[in-house]
Parts: sequence; structure tokens; C-alpha cells
Amino acid sequence: MAKPLHHATGNEETRSVSKRILIVDDDPVQRRLLKAAAEKAGYETELLGEGRSALARLIEPDHEFGAVVLDLMMPEMGGLEVLERLSAAGSTIPVIVQTGQGGIETVVRAMRAGAFDFVVKPVSPERLALAIGNALKASRITSSPAPSIRHTGFNGIVAASPAMERVISLGKRAAASVIPVVLEGESGVGKEMIAHAIQSESGRRNKPFVTVNCGAIPENLVESILFGHEKGAFTGASERHAGKFSEADGGTLFLDEVGELPPEIQVKLLRAVQMGEIETVGSRMPKKVDIRLISATNKDLIEEVKAGRFREDLYYRLNVFPIHVPALRKRKEDIPQLVRHFTDRFAGVIGGKRIRSISPDAMALLTAHDWPGNIRELENAIHRAIVLCDAQTLTIDLFPQIAAQMPGYSLESAEFGEVAQAGSGQAPRVLDLTPPQEVAGLGPLAEVTAEAQSYPFDTGMPAVNAVTPEGEVRRLAEVEEELIRFALSFYRGQMSEVARRLGIGRSTLYRKLKDYSINPDDPDREAA
Repeated sequence: MAKPLHHATGNEETRSVSKRILIVDDDPVQRRLLKAAAEKAGYETELLGEGRSALARLIEPDHEFGAVVLDLMMPEMGGLEVLERLSAAGSTIPVIVQTGQGGIETVVRAMRAGAFDFVVKPVSPERLALAIGNALKASRITSSPAPSIRHTGFNGIVAASPAMERVISLGKRAAASVIPVVLEGESGVGKEMIAHAIQSESGRRNKPFVTVNCGAIPENLVESILFGHEKGAFTGASERHAGKFSEADGGTLFLDEVGELPPEIQVKLLRAVQMGEIETVGSRMPKKVDIRLISATNKDLIEEVKAGRFREDLYYRLNVFPIHVPALRKRKEDIPQLVRHFTDRFAGVIGGKRIRSISPDAMALLTAHDWPGNIRELENAIHRAIVLCDAQTLTIDLFPQIAAQMPGYSLESAEFGEVAQAGSGQAPRVLDLTPPQEVAGLGPLAEVTAEAQSYPFDTGMPAVNAVTPEGEVRRLAEVEEELIRFALSFYRGQMSEVARRLGIGRSTLYRKLKDYSINPDDPDREAA
């Protein structure tokens, strides 16, 4: 099949590229300097002083920003957390991070979190203008005419692996009815694409498809966004808001990360599913709605039920037809086709790019990588490489953030300039990628190294010790805190990967960091 999974929100697929730039920095002097430099280069600007407001602004479906300049070090919600949450919300807006710490590890962590580019303080007006220009050039990809993911159906999904063939088979069966579906799988595997395909091949193909990311909505706004509110229902409600259920009436409502819904909202959702009616905030009369509900989660919902965080009755109402979408590392056969597809797609849109091929060692590197961010991470890596490439072939030096995680690559011996000048044609000297091997059961496309090699870092840290020097078993909280600190160092602060490997959600991880006063930028140092 020609067109593989990719992740992008519908409004970002179709919107024209804006020259409006969002600048986020807690330092008022820095904000003024960045504003002056950006406006001198011909861009409109909007200024914000902290990460939480920026996140709320950027997850609005009708925001008009072409790019973001984001400070990494801010109180309360720092730039890395903003990047993580934007990625979880499916945002494709390019983010330029600025840091006062010029070390390569800070840069690599930001790139892993989804940053498009980086600048080091104090940034010159010329360097900032260049970064913004490249970001807007990349944005044209998502605003270019292309077949909408709303109407491609299952023919728009790559299916080289047996695991994905099963997903497609189940999806087609689900599309033939209005049965509630739950899509299970890690963030970035393409659950929204599957939901679009089910809608496109169902009897509601010409009806609305409305997406809600439950994990990206501030808790105090969830009810209003889902069910709507009347004018004057609460402070700040200056006009009536219909809500997502009303918007999806007659069509499909896709609840992404449904496991993040607060308990009180779960009760209202249960009523909506059972009775087919909703209660708008501030209204005395319920309203009937006709929706097809598709939910998605990266959590084990039955474990959430056992832990008391998710209602059992709602679980059985939603989980009528579960479909598990496997992680990319479990279907390596798909990677070469995805790489070629994204290369053709991006190169065909960026003006002047005539990328004809990808070098074998680069393909081996991309196939061997574990892709903790799944298809979304792969797409972003190819996107960035195309923008930086000046030749006709994508080479291994265009993927420094991927090479940095592979066997034989030492961050300590790499120079900062090698990341900053990616695409210069000179591969990192310390990269020693072993020849690809065939993994049993994956066939000829599985040119990958064994999964045991995926995280071969020599951290220099001892294993977590369960016994005190006095020979007593340590308190559970002490062991948990030490394990979290260990995981943050081991996975170099990549929050999504830390949460996944620890078997907890990102919101739980952030809460535990706060409980234990752990600084995610330096696990050995107490948080301020």
C-alpha cells in the first residue's frame, strides 16, 4: 500500500502557513529582544511569559502560529515539558528552542522531545531569522495540497507486517457497524489514523469527524470542551460554546487518551454513551446526540480500573471492540517503506529539494533504532533531515539525534558543532554502526540489530539497591525515588521513554517528580 501512517491533526493539514510567531520566555528582557529581532525580519509576534499558557494557546485548534520560539528553562512548566505535551497532543507546529546551556546533551534532549531547531543564548537576529525561516518552510509541508487523511480509508495505511494486517482486518470489521471501538497502543503509533480510516469506510464517511485529546485539556475545562456551556454559565463564559459532542452529532467523536479523563467527567461520559444525551454546562435540559464513539489510550485500562482511576462500568461501555496497534519497534518491516514514503512526501513539497535516495547506512540506522516515539518520531526525523539536506541523498550525518542512541556512539566524545551543523556532509567520527542482522521471524525487511542492543548505554551507575547498609529492606518510597532518578539518567531525560519503561503515564511521572522534588534536567539535584 502506497501511503503509510502519519500523525497530524486535521486543522494543521489544511491551514495556510502563518507568519505569526509565538515567543515564550519568562525573562521580559529576552522577550523584548526576540520580539524586536523577529519583527525586524518581517514576522508578527505574540509574547507569553510561561509554559502553561503557551501550551493552552498552542492546543487551540484555530491558533494562527507558523512557528514557536520556546525557552527551555522556565519555572513551573519548562520548555521540555511543553514539547512533550505538544507531541502528545499531536501538534506538528515547528518549535525552535533556546537554551543558555550549550552542551550537546541539552540539545539532544530537546530534539528527542520534538524540537525542530535550537538556538543558543544570546542569539543573534540573523540566526533567529534563519531558524524561523526554516521552520516556516517546513510548515508548508503540512499546509500543502494533499489527500486528506479523512477520506483515504485503510488504503492509506502501510501494512507490510502481519501485525498491521490484523489491525486493518479488525478495523474494516468495526467500520461495518457503529460498535464502540477502543484503539490501544503507545503514543505515536497511528491510532488517530486508524480512527479516520474506520470513519472513512463507515456509513458516516461524509459526516463530521471530531478529535479531542483528553490528556491535553486543562482539567477545569474538560467538561466545557466536551459538552459545551451556555453564556454566563461560569466566570469568563462570555458566549455560548457548543462542545465537541454537539460538533460530532451525526458523525464520529474520537476521544484520544481517554484514560486521562477526570473521574467526575467519566460519570458524564457514561451517561452520554448509555443514554445518547449530554448535559451542557449551565443548561437545565439534556440534549440528544447521535455519535459513533472511538476511543484511544496508551494505558492499560483494565489496570486503571483495578487501581480505581477509571470507572469499571465506563470501561465495559467503551471497550466493546478493542484493537491493539503495535509499536513500530515490533513491526520493523514497515520502517523502510515509511522512510521512503516520508522522504518522497517531504522532498516533493519543500521547494528546490530533489532528494533521490537514502544511503544504505542511514537506512540501516533508521531501521535499527527502537523509535520510542513511534511513527511520529520517524516522521519528524525525516522531515528535519529533508530541510537540512543540501544533496540528493539522505546520509547518516543528517540523523545525529538517532545516531546518538545507537551502539558505538559516545555523547561525551561528540562535539556540539556536529549537531548544530547536521547536514554538512561529514558523518560523526565516533559512530560505529554494526552491520544489520536478520531477526528471526521478521523476514528480509528486518535489517535491524537485536532489541537487546537498543539501549546499550554504559551509564556508570550501580543498580538500584533494595537493602540498607544495616541489612534491612529499604522503604518502598526510597526505592521508587531512586529508580526514577536512575531512569531519568539512563534515558537522558526523555520523559515519554522514562514513563513507558517504568510502566506509568506521563502525568503520573510528572506528579512523582514533584512529590520527590526531582529536577528532570538533573536527577541528582533537588528541584528548585
